[in-house]
Amino acid sequence: MVDTFGTSKIPEEKIVELVRKHFDFRPKALIEQLQLRRPIYRKTAAYGHFGRDDPDFTWEKTDKAELLSKEARL
Repeated sequence: MVDTFGTSKIPEEKIVELVRKHFDFRPKALIEQLQLRRPIYRKTAAYGHFGRDDPDFTWEKTDKAELLSKEARL
């Protein structure tokens, strides 16, 4: 489900289509893609998990942004 609260530049249905095409949300795939089996507990316990520029925080990667933008024709 996608809700851009009316701020999207393309239809929300297109966003859903692109997300389904380029992201695998099965549990095992998420674990592997985000490398979640690594013991980085100390880092994640301090200062929060999100919005940090740390290569160990794989969930902060924007490696698919260019591809998504290109396919959305933005």
